[in-house]
Order: sequence, then structure tokens, then C-alpha cells
Amino acid sequence: MAPPGKRRDPHTTSSFKVEIDNIEVATFRKVSGVKSETEVFEYQEGGNNETIYKLIGQTKYSNVILSIGFTADPSFFKWRDEVHTSGGSGKISRRNGSIVQLDRDGKTEISRWNFQKAWPVRWEMSDFDTSSGQATIETIELAVERIVKA
Repeated sequence: MAPPGKRRDPHTTSSFKVEIDNIEVATFRKVSGVKSETEVFEYQEGGNNETIYKLIGQTKYSNVILSIGFTADPSFFKWRDEVHTSGGSGKISRRNGSIVQLDRDGKTEISRWNFQKAWPVRWEMSDFDTSSGQATIETIELAVERIVKA
């Protein structure tokens, strides 16, 4: 338990922004997939039947999924189209960026996660349904090679 006056309450989710190549791209309503996982290899040594050793394997990072209310800015679609038109040649623009959690004022940075060598693997628009009265949502999924807590 923290001593009096040293309590650290968790931050509530307020808003996020995403920067790609140090350019603020957008404020998103949802960011998911910010996680890493390390494989575990189990090894049992001959003659030692009581212990299974757990060895460290490779670490992999999940795809980051960004959702935003649709805007007229075509930057994500153009980046995704660049991947599509490369024809699998591998000549795509991989970009570094950051997911920045903002305080309730929408300006003060609380936390930052930097991702490296990202490229868009999926772009999606929500259904166009005028009877729902809801905003159109644009979703972009980024394959990332690494995520670092800054």
C-alpha cells in the first residue's frame, strides 16, 4: 500500500492522438492491440523428471488498430493504397509513430507508446447506414515490428 499522499490512481481514458513520423495525424476514439507477447519454450532435461524448464522465446507485437470518425483527410487511405499497389514487391513506406494518451484537457500528455516500422495491413469504413444516425468510422490496422513504452 502506498504511503499517505503518495497514492497513484489510474488515469481514466479520455482521448488519444496518433503521430506518424512526428506529424500529428488524428485524435482517435479507439486504439487497440497495444501489446507484446513472448513465447515460452518448455524443456525437460533427460533424467530430471521433476522439472520442466521454461525458456524465453521470441517476442512479437500485435497489430495496432486505430478507429476514428471519418474525415476528408485521405492520408491513411493513400498509405494503405501504397501497400496495395506495391504488388508484394516489399517497396512500401514503413513509418514510425506514437500513440499518445492525453489528459482530460485534451492537451496534456499522460503517456506515450512508440511503434516502429509500421505499415497498414487493413483499412475499413463502417457501414453507410443513414437510419442509424451514427458517425461513419474509419479503421486502420497497422502491422508493427516493435512497441516501446516511452
